Amino acid sequence: MDKKVFSVDIAGYNAQLPILSISPTLDIAFFNLHGNQKLTEHCGKQLAKIITDCDVLITAESKGLQLCHVVARELGHEYYAVARKSKKLYMQDGLDVLIDASITTGKEQHLYLSKHDADLLKGKKVCIVDDVVSTGASLKGLENIVNLAGGIITEKVFVLAEADAANRTDVKYLAVIPVFPHN
Repeated sequence: MDKKVFSVDIAGYNAQLPILSISPTLDIAFFNLHGNQKLTEHCGKQLAKIITDCDVLITAESKGLQLCHVVARELGHEYYAVARKSKKLYMQDGLDVLIDASITTGKEQHLYLSKHDADLLKGKKVCIVDDVVSTGASLKGLENIVNLAGGIITEKVFVLAEADAANRTDVKYLAVIPVFPHN
């Protein structure tokens, strides 16, 4: 295996992911949907095919935004909820949760949900949509905010499961990628 690029088949789409160092002891295969319309469309359409039971979708900014948009369109959903990573002016009456450091952020962060989006989730079957599940920190934050809003989580779907996240039984994903510890 070439240490500079990791090749992964994402439900029929061959993606070449650059290997990036995120700490002195760990590299990851970096998955980035930003600006890649063809890959985003493919992944969103494939995720929509594995979602079976939800009324509304939620994602976290930023890489999940365009992905969730495609999934919502494919499922015929007019709206989807977005958990933001900074509190915007229109979110003063919304919800806020603190989440642990994820593998890519390396620090605690907040997720904020506007009242409009919280109302979309209340009493509804909710599917969490995001690009990669790894340590589960971001997923836990999304789960917490859905629960605070009164939503019922029925599904959690990701394009990729990274490393041990592939062993989780509570998520669906299209492909698996490893992490690369330094020797």
